Amino acid sequence: MAGEDRDLVVTARLTIPASALEESFIRASGPGGQNVNKVATAVQLRFLASASQVLRPDVLERFLKLAGSRATKEGEVLIEASRFRTQERNREDARERLAELLRQALVPPPPPRRKTRPSKGAVERRLAAKKLRSGVKRDRGRIGD
Repeated sequence: MAGEDRDLVVTARLTIPASALEESFIRASGPGGQNVNKVATAVQLRFLASASQVLRPDVLERFLKLAGSRATKEGEVLIEASRFRTQERNREDARERLAELLRQALVPPPPPRRKTRPSKGAVERRLAAKKLRSGVKRDRGRIGD
């Protein structure tokens, strides 16, 4: 929309086509006087994630989880940007925030931790060290005991 039909380059291997993104401009809320009251500078960027063919299912699942309340039940992610005074800066801000979310979703989670137990030798060494330390502290007591 608004004459900007550019693909969103997330990484060297992932690019979101412009057809999957939808931008609309709204009036920003908050302070700002006349500018904020009469100029629609805030941007709402919609990404139709569930309909997108470029995301693998595991990445899509992580992406929707990371999006949290910005994601709808239909798998659409809505990002609002109104930090800046101009449409162009807000548009770039929204696109960069979407790209950052996607970059985070591309990173696979670490494998689950496997529980380990200390070896018998390690346990014996620890207990021997404790016994030695205990003796040192015990010898610090009164001489008359």
